[in-house]
Amino acid sequence: MEPLPSLERIRSSASAQPLTDTLTSLLESSSVLFQTLVPQLHDKLQNLPLPLESYAQLIELAINQVRTWDNDLQAQFISGHPRIGETKNLSTFSAKEQGTTHPTSTPTPPKVLARLAHLNAYYERRYPKLVYIIFVNGRSRAEIVRVLEDHLGLEHSLSIDGPSLDAAVPVEIGSQTWLGELDRAVIDVGLIAKSRLRSLGVD
Repeated sequence: MEPLPSLERIRSSASAQPLTDTLTSLLESSSVLFQTLVPQLHDKLQNLPLPLESYAQLIELAINQVRTWDNDLQAQFISGHPRIGETKNLSTFSAKEQGTTHPTSTPTPPKVLARLAHLNAYYERRYPKLVYIIFVNGRSRAEIVRVLEDHLGLEHSLSIDGPSLDAAVPVEIGSQTWLGELDRAVIDVGLIAKSRLRSLGVD
């Protein structure tokens, strides 16, 4: 992986490319990142009275900007992250976080992947327009199965298709519960980005 552009280049460059490269790596690629976040944040950085102190500060600025958006744009932003348990078309960071590239990592059992796929689908029935995002923080996929089950109020199980997706009662879009889940996901995207910085040995 190529090193991140310097903070000075990110802040002072007339081109938004250094910022785009950095955010794409740390926050995942998405159309809303390219079309909305990068232009807004680039303008803000051009007017910062002081230099950027750290990449972590840049992530905080980005996440704070995202949290000013309307609900639909924020939902698009978190959807740029792959679902927990996905194994294809992953970025370098996501592949590492999902345990698909480490030479000593034990492959996730198919039944765990199948359970995650079902829980993701159940979650998306419960929270329309949202995908489940969580800062994994070194936990295995099997551990995340239990975390997600608890989050959904489900019993721990390795059933591939239980409970039925029809049993997932949708939360109203825009309700306090739905908004709280959206905000939690956006914040976790920031935590994931900061963890990626630490893995690069920068802050």
